[in-house]
Formats: sequence, structure tokens, C-alpha cells
Amino acid sequence: MSDREPGQDGPAGESLPHETSGDGGGSVDGGVPVPRRRPRLRRVLISLGVIGVVLAVVAGGGFWYLTERYAGNIERVGDVFDGLDESSRPAEASPTSEAAASNDPITFLLVGSDTRADIAAGELPDARSDAIMIARFSADRQHAQVISIPRDSWVDIPGHGKDKINAAYAYGGPTLLIETVEQLTGVRIDHYAAIGFDGLIDVTDELGGVDVYVAETTSWGAYTFTAGMNHLDGDAARWYVGQRYDLPGGDFDRVKRQQNYLRSMFSKLFTDGVFSSPGKLDSVLLTVTGAVAVDDGLSNTDLLGLAYSLRGLTPDTIDFFTAPVLGTGTEGAASVVYLNPTTGARMWGYLNTDSLSQNADEFDDEALSETPR
Repeated sequence: MSDREPGQDGPAGESLPHETSGDGGGSVDGGVPVPRRRPRLRRVLISLGVIGVVLAVVAGGGFWYLTERYAGNIERVGDVFDGLDESSRPAEASPTSEAAASNDPITFLLVGSDTRADIAAGELPDARSDAIMIARFSADRQHAQVISIPRDSWVDIPGHGKDKINAAYAYGGPTLLIETVEQLTGVRIDHYAAIGFDGLIDVTDELGGVDVYVAETTSWGAYTFTAGMNHLDGDAARWYVGQRYDLPGGDFDRVKRQQNYLRSMFSKLFTDGVFSSPGKLDSVLLTVTGAVAVDDGLSNTDLLGLAYSLRGLTPDTIDFFTAPVLGTGTEGAASVVYLNPTTGARMWGYLNTDSLSQNADEFDDEALSETPR
């Protein structure tokens, strides 16, 4: 195992100047140069869900305060959807459930980034997009599905031919990545969110660490993750979610670790007394919202309204999947992932009709297990 921090493959297998592939891990004893990323980004699920709980217990006059303090703390990425050809985009989701009478499903494209710099209108928050997820909130707001798309997926990128999906971000930022994902899945993306890994690590430490279950003992960097339960602080979590080398499934196992970490963090928010301590809740909320950037189509009021509608969401009602794959191979010098168009079409079809949760049993191979590696 090399001690260096491996570079992330870019278009046609080249190393992108802003991308790294840092891998990491963590039990509890380490102090080593922190690798790079971030992924599993504490994400929008947590930020929206937590803010929603706050809104549920605050009355009238506190709305403006919450809007400015929390939603106002979330950066905006400008002009994300402006460059898309509306006539070629997928249609709005058509849920089959009666819950659609009051709400429509809402779909986010989530992208993991290592840092969160100041973002000006039209400026890219980061060029590192090896954590790519679709997050769908159901029409009844009682269920959510998070589907990871492997960063090395070999796909058609509009205007650029075949390449790894994360190259779309490098070629054209969030707009081209959204266009690529919509073309691949037939699922319309309503909003975009970028999560800064540094902020995610801060959330981990704010919570006093998180517990993740590991199926087999592995080591990465200065950390050893022993089979069984592991308590991770922020630095350990950084290595845990970044490891792919020395894992049997490589990048597939890393995706599962990212999801496992998110699941554990979301659960910790509901079990650690966060909601019973105003001071701790405020601190966690500020850290979470400080790690998130969303498209400028979401105003503060819109964001908090959505959060409030998601107040009934719990860890048990969130399903994690990986996009169906056929296998791996090489294209030129690049190692790539070939997606399964048949099984994928079925999964995306269920997502579009708001029925993936009811049909989750069809995707056992793609679902996050209780004990990922």
C-alpha cells in the first residue's frame, strides 16, 4: 500500500488538477496527514431533516430568525439550471400514490467536495465530484431514497462522448453533470447540493463521533477498522469513507462506506440528545448548514419550508442504493464501471413513479447492507 495520496482519474483517465482520490479510514488511534475527502457528505438529508425538527417546535416570530441563522448560512451556487435545454429534459415525476395530491416528489443531485470556498454567482464550488448521489424525497415526505452513482461510471456526456461520469463536472460543472445524470437516468433533477467534506468532519466531532459497523478488519492510513463496531471521530471518519484500496469491492465498497457513514450520522442526530439541548442543537445546525451549498433556485424560505415538510423523516425510512452495474473494465488507460442499463431502467422507473421504496426488495444486490465492509 502506497503512503502517497493517489490522484483521482479525470477525463480519459487523466488526473484532474482539482481532484484527489484520498482514501482514509479510522478506528481511534491515529494522527496522520488528513487525506482528502469527504464524501458521504453529511448532506442535505441531515441538514433539511434537522432544520425541519426545529421549525416544528418554533412559533411565528422565530421564523425570520431561523431563516437568517440557518437557511441563510447555506451558500448558493448560481445559474446551475440556466444552461439546460428545457425541451430535452425529463418530464416531472409522476407519482402513483395518492400522497401526490398535496406534494410532488423532489429530487436533489448531491455532489461531494473536499472544501467549501466562497461561492460567487455562476462560480463552481469545487471540481471534485467523486461522490455523486441522487436523493429523492417522496411525495408523502415520509420516505427518501439515496442512490449513489459510482464516479467511474462509463457514460455518455453531452458534447463530449463517452467518459467517466465525474468528468462531466470537470468539463462543465454542475450544469453538465445534471444534464449527464438526467440523460442517463431519465430522472429530472429539481435541485443541486454540494457538500464540503471539511464541514462534514466538523459535524462528526460536534456529535462526539459516530459508530459504524465493519464486516471485516481493514487498515488505511494510520487507522485500523476492526471487525465489529468502530467509533469514529472526524479524522477517522475521513479515512474510513475514503478507503477503496485493500477492500474486495474497491470503489464499490467505498460507496457503501459513504452510505453507511451517512446512515450512522443521521441516526446519531436522533439518538444523542441533540434535540433536547438548545445550545448543542444550534451548534450542530450551524456546522451542518455551513458545510452545504445549494442552487440559487432555493430561497431561504423555500429551503425551510421543504425542511418542515420533511419533519417526519427518520433514519428507518431512508433507503440507500448503488446504481446497478454490470462490472468493471478499462477504456484506454482508465479503469471504468459499466452500468447495467436493464436493471437501472427498472430502478429509475420506480424512482420516477415514487415507488422505489415499495419495490426495494427487487434491488437487494444494490441496497446498502447492515454490515458493509
